[in-house]
Amino acid sequence: MTQTSRGVRQDRIADHVLREGSVTASQLAETFGVSLMTVHRDLDELERQGVVRKFHGGVSAQPSSVFESNVAYRLRTARAEKAAIARFARTLIEPGMAVMLDDSTTTLGVAELLTDAAPLTVITNFLQVINAMSRADRVRLISLGGEYYPTHDSFLGVPCIEAIESLRADVLLTSTSAASGGLTYHQEQEIVLVKRAMMRSATRKVLLMDHTKLGGTALHQLAPLTDFDDVVVDGGTPADVVRALRDRRVNVHVAPLDTP
Repeated sequence: MTQTSRGVRQDRIADHVLREGSVTASQLAETFGVSLMTVHRDLDELERQGVVRKFHGGVSAQPSSVFESNVAYRLRTARAEKAAIARFARTLIEPGMAVMLDDSTTTLGVAELLTDAAPLTVITNFLQVINAMSRADRVRLISLGGEYYPTHDSFLGVPCIEAIESLRADVLLTSTSAASGGLTYHQEQEIVLVKRAMMRSATRKVLLMDHTKLGGTALHQLAPLTDFDDVVVDGGTPADVVRALRDRRVNVHVAPLDTP
């Protein structure tokens, strides 16, 4: 088998896992008509690339406490919730602002709504936001460089942090993997360090969290929820969760979901 055909099969396997979320190795072998040994070799390579994570007997694209899911998988999840949060977050942006966006898929939804808020300055390390904003009229785009991480489609590391520290934004729109007990979390320390730098460089800090992330934890603590000026959740968030957050003096906004 050629390297090209192997790469094509791995791409098809990756797309299948990203679409399904979690599958067994034997299911993949049957679906793609190859041996279990071949499937495991392909999954080893996809795991090395950060696309999936292997577990005993299978593979998953879903996040865990130590594994942040690939951006391609995150773009497929909680779409209605993220869209509702993005619509609310857009109301916080006024023409003339300097807006910092992190590499979360929720902020990508906000970026796509910003064209009618121009003139704006948009600061980001997320390549998909960079590409979207590069085509926008009357938007001054500042891209934050650093080492490129394909899993996140973004730039991280010391050069990125140094670039952030040289700037001051009116508002930061950010998200993270999990929140519980009054704290926010993420699986990867490189992401945590960049998000913390962004928080230090913004006058107003807005956390965007769909309800699927509430009640969980991850390996690294990011910041207390009270460090954010605003926390925006979607209308699918249980009322008792919203009350508990407000009891902790978290400034919570509930973004209504579109009804059919």
